[in-house]
Amino acid sequence: MSDQHIDHHTHSHTHGHAGDHSHDHDHAHGATSERMLIWAIALTAMFMVVEFAAGLMAQSLALVADAGHMLTDTAALTLALAALRLGARPADTRRSFGYQRLQVLATFVNGFALFAIVGWIAFEAAQRLMTPPEIDARLMLLVGSAGAIVNVIVYWMLRGGHHHNMNMAAASLHVLGDFLGSIAAVIAAIVISRTGWTAIDPILSVIVSLMIVGSAWTLVRKSTHILLEGAPDWLDVGELRSALTEQIPAVCDIHHVHCWSLGARETLITLHASVAEGTQNTQVLKAINDVLASRYGITHATIQVESGMCADVECGK
Repeated sequence: MSDQHIDHHTHSHTHGHAGDHSHDHDHAHGATSERMLIWAIALTAMFMVVEFAAGLMAQSLALVADAGHMLTDTAALTLALAALRLGARPADTRRSFGYQRLQVLATFVNGFALFAIVGWIAFEAAQRLMTPPEIDARLMLLVGSAGAIVNVIVYWMLRGGHHHNMNMAAASLHVLGDFLGSIAAVIAAIVISRTGWTAIDPILSVIVSLMIVGSAWTLVRKSTHILLEGAPDWLDVGELRSALTEQIPAVCDIHHVHCWSLGARETLITLHASVAEGTQNTQVLKAINDVLASRYGITHATIQVESGMCADVECGK
């Protein structure tokens, strides 16, 4: 007896030696990233206290602003560490997709933290321009130089983990912004010691802060897109439909396609596949999954196979 409407749901994942190697590599990489994050947090937090105290003593907004950056660095790195640990937890009955989204959420929070710091620095800079304080350029130069070195070390620790991890990229951006702040403090100290022009201190602080706004906005936009279940930028649904119908003769039509990202690296998809009468549905499912995995790297698919008319009200969408 042949049903006109048959639902098939399949979740396919990569297996075999390649999959095991990838899993082992990801686990080892995660452990390395975790160790580096712990060291980066400790180093950043310690120097933050030193720089804040020196900024108050030297009356330098550039140093205080840089210490403020380091405070958000510490928070961002701690958030990244928490997201890395929790994100590695396996799926359970309450979180069937696992905890990968925590890293995306951490990216979102870190991006907005950068905006808050920029606003605070701009306000302080305006106050300093109206009432310029006496600045200890020598102390400012010493601490600013040390801060730049610390930021280079921390950025080097994080550099290997941000290529495919949005959360690590956000944390790295905090550190990069901090490095630029330290360089600004060094430049301002040199200018003040030679010319006495103290306005350079708040001006450079604002310039450095504005430099990271664009990148912070990119992180917020990307993380928001994922949190709103947006389709990946690289996926062309029309091209995907054509590929499946052309490569699998039994498939007459692909519709009701919904695709979204679980995290920065894993993509999920659901779709309806209309097939010719008498088709072996199991073979069609395997063929569709093979194309999705080999052509698009999608290994988690839910597919509804239909013989005849689509029964869903919204099947044409």
